[in-house]
Amino acid sequence: MHPTMIVRDLGRQPYIPVWRAMQHFTDARAADTADELWLVEHDPVFTLGQAGRPEHVLLPGDIPVLHVDRGGQVTYHGPGQIVAYPLLDLRRLKIGVREYIDRIEQAVIDTLEEWNIVAGRRDGAPGVYVAGAKVAALGIRVRRGCTFHGLAFNIAMDLEPFRRINPCGYQGLQVTSVADLGGPSGPGPVKPVLLQRLARQFGLDLQAASDLPDLSAAA
Repeated sequence: MHPTMIVRDLGRQPYIPVWRAMQHFTDARAADTADELWLVEHDPVFTLGQAGRPEHVLLPGDIPVLHVDRGGQVTYHGPGQIVAYPLLDLRRLKIGVREYIDRIEQAVIDTLEEWNIVAGRRDGAPGVYVAGAKVAALGIRVRRGCTFHGLAFNIAMDLEPFRRINPCGYQGLQVTSVADLGGPSGPGPVKPVLLQRLARQFGLDLQAASDLPDLSAAA
């Protein structure tokens, strides 16, 4: 028997209420709180990490820009992208931060293999890449040994907003999506594969939950 990870699919949501709910969950959790994984598609938004430099936001136009409490520089979230927020107790899992990042990246690499897409890492630049183009970005936060924020995985989305920024702080970085690489044309088929690969990486059993976090209270 493995420990359980509760999975909550939030559907499409604005960014701020989900961000605040993640913070609240992490602050309120106790030593015996079950780990959770939240899946969401966000309304269009650019987010800058804690050390994010505003000059990497070139021409945001009508898309809001938020400065948030994760690592990393600037990225874009929008419909057609799977955003996965693992809310894990790393101390309980006996996993360090570097290993945590490696395992998330490996889960994405293994997911892409399902559609014969060969992906890999890039030295000094967290995330997952295919032929030099970024298909998944990572921006995490660890507080008292517990994780929040997480993974943005481009499945079938309008990539134009990435041209309005230096993605992850890299001028000219190419960005791609699973659909553009010959994979599914929507997040639906990818979600269960990604969930299984993440569960395998962390040695956790999945338990689906039908209820959602209280996003209104956290907004």
